[in-house]
Amino acid sequence: MDTAPLIGKTYSLQDATASSDAYFERIGSIAGSFLDHGESLTKLLSIVQRTSQNKRRLNRFSLASTESSVESVLLRALSKNFSEYTTKVETHLRDLSLLQAWDKGLATSERQYHLYMLEIELINRSSIHAFRSTTTRLAFLPHCLHDLNADCRRIVRGDDYMCKGCSEECEVNVVSKMLRRHGVKPYIWMTANLKSLFNRLRKEGKQVGVLGIACIPELVNGMRMCMRAGVPVVGVPLDANRCARWWGEFHPNSVNVRVLENLLGDETLVLPRRPKLMNAGVGQ
Repeated sequence: MDTAPLIGKTYSLQDATASSDAYFERIGSIAGSFLDHGESLTKLLSIVQRTSQNKRRLNRFSLASTESSVESVLLRALSKNFSEYTTKVETHLRDLSLLQAWDKGLATSERQYHLYMLEIELINRSSIHAFRSTTTRLAFLPHCLHDLNADCRRIVRGDDYMCKGCSEECEVNVVSKMLRRHGVKPYIWMTANLKSLFNRLRKEGKQVGVLGIACIPELVNGMRMCMRAGVPVVGVPLDANRCARWWGEFHPNSVNVRVLENLLGDETLVLPRRPKLMNAGVGQ
């Protein structure tokens, strides 16, 4: 029986085969294309972060259809290659209440989504080796990945809630087992104050690394917070944003397990193969 792709409130990474593999191959290809044409990883990440933080500045670069600056070329490339994953953003933004429009996460623009997608990829590339070399690796999983047909029996253990494995169909259970096999301690992020946690672990002499799973805006915010704290961080976005914050109720969700396991592996990070990209002026 065919499985329908997951549809998010603003973004959906799965294609008609209900797989997000093609998305991750494409974002890896875009990142590689810019890096191959002379941009350093650190510089490109800085440009992406700086451009996404100011909507007025972002719009100015987006309107420059022939400008050859890195920002304008980058935005054109991202729009042509990733608009198919963000077709519902504009409708969502029009439906926001005045109060909701003040929420930066809910009010994320389509151009910001595209930059955030690339930012996650670039942070992973820049942090993967440092993350793997840490002695204390923690993962923070979203509650929205749990099996909605099961009575979740998560318990507080250590610094936050942990999965008890009460359902074999639960994505939190599946991911938690994988993380433990790779020496990563999984938490369901509900109450932990990460800044306080990082400070305490440092005082105990522990080298901390973090893996995050969340919807794209939330994941970017969390990864930036870890970077400011000097904590190596990697992350994988959920296949769609389907939790109560976006819909008013929870809907089943998933994360690409293949991509997650690639980040966790002890081998050298295997970058995705490069599919043919739409002509977007990369490197021009």
